[in-house]
Amino acid sequence: MNRAVRRYRTLPIRSRLALLVAAAVAFGVAAVSVTCWFIVQGKLYDEIDTNLKAQKGPVSYGSFKRATANCGRDPKSSDDSPHGRSEYYTQVVQANGTVCAFDGSAGTVKVSSSDTAIAKNPSWGGDAPRTGTDSEGNPVRVLAMPLVVTDGPIPGPTLVENTAVVVAAPLEGTQSTLKDLALLLLLVSGIGVVGAGAAGLAVARAGLSPVDKLTDAVEHVARTEDLSVRIPVEEDSEDEVARLSRSFNSMTSALASSRELQQQLIADAGHELRTPLTSLRTNIELLTRSEETGRPLPPADRKALLASVKAQMTELAALIGDLQTLSRSDAGQSGDRIQVVDLQNTVEAALHRARLRGPQLTITADLQPWFVQAEPSALERAIVNILDNAVKFSPEGEAIDVILKNGKLTVRDHGPGIPAEELPRVFDRFWRSPSARALPGSGLGLSIVARTVQQSGGEVSLRPAEGGGTVATVRLPGVPTPPPEMP
Repeated sequence: MNRAVRRYRTLPIRSRLALLVAAAVAFGVAAVSVTCWFIVQGKLYDEIDTNLKAQKGPVSYGSFKRATANCGRDPKSSDDSPHGRSEYYTQVVQANGTVCAFDGSAGTVKVSSSDTAIAKNPSWGGDAPRTGTDSEGNPVRVLAMPLVVTDGPIPGPTLVENTAVVVAAPLEGTQSTLKDLALLLLLVSGIGVVGAGAAGLAVARAGLSPVDKLTDAVEHVARTEDLSVRIPVEEDSEDEVARLSRSFNSMTSALASSRELQQQLIADAGHELRTPLTSLRTNIELLTRSEETGRPLPPADRKALLASVKAQMTELAALIGDLQTLSRSDAGQSGDRIQVVDLQNTVEAALHRARLRGPQLTITADLQPWFVQAEPSALERAIVNILDNAVKFSPEGEAIDVILKNGKLTVRDHGPGIPAEELPRVFDRFWRSPSARALPGSGLGLSIVARTVQQSGGEVSLRPAEGGGTVATVRLPGVPTPPPEMP
């Protein structure tokens, strides 16, 4: 059994569907055929029983006497019977089991205990036909009943004691019909099962053809890593295969987009890393050559060179840190790092750092309580990046206005602003305005801001401010009062 189950599970889906359909049809056809056969058998037997019961009635005294005179004789030897040959078996059965056939009887029937019981006790029964055999073993339908004679020594119908009359009809024709019916039903069932299996296989092939296409597409992607493969899907189709095909197309599109972003990130990172690494290499080569040739650099030049190396190392460290932060954002935030954050405190901490970096600027703040769900360190880093941009591009002596109200954080500076044609690209990785490329930075700050805010369920935007400068707006969902679980 286990081997058969394992073999079944190794079959292709279309073969399993064909087998299941064939098995279901076979079960249904078998049930219908067996039921039909028994119904027909019951109807035929009921008809024979009705005919047998029609023979029930008193027997003439003369027929009874002639039958008792033939006790022990084969009625087929009495071909000269004046009554002719009958298709029914008619005989008298005595209580001791002796059989006496009537003239013209088709033969004698083997006596059963129920027949002698009726002869001994007429009130015992007699209306329940049974199936038996005649003296030659042929099947017959038998009805035994008490013997009542007329025209005898006693006027009127008289019950003969210790005697019963047995009437039987041959079943050869009926059983032949039932055998023919069984063969016909078996033949029809076989044709039905074979046809159902073929139909099931055809339906399975037609129904699974989209799955075959999907399988071929997946194998092609696995073999060639070609993510441009798309499975054609009818627009108005809503079945499971169509949904699976659409999901596959969406998955390959997402993977292709992710691969493109990764390749773009690698290319941009390589481009950004090349400049500080080249500068570092040049400065280190100058220092090495100075040591090797024994001609030391002037103290001022050496100090400037070391300062440049330090600045480039700092720029490299910041760039690598931004790349790590952005890669963690791309991978998604871990659920165990998400917690309720007091946005007001986070902004105040970021303002403290911004004031240290821009002591020549006036930074005003109007902050109202707001509590959000986010990763604390990532959210603080994003706000610091926004304030750093404001500090970086604000002229000395200008003001930066920071407002937090109803979950909306706005940072307004009075710098040169961002041209309208550059606004759509400000959140792209490594993108830097041509006017800002001489300033320090990796071009990843606003990308980190956008990704962090989006993962916290909010949105961020930049727009030109009236009178010059730029307004950065961050909206985060939350509540103005701390949740009950927050201390």
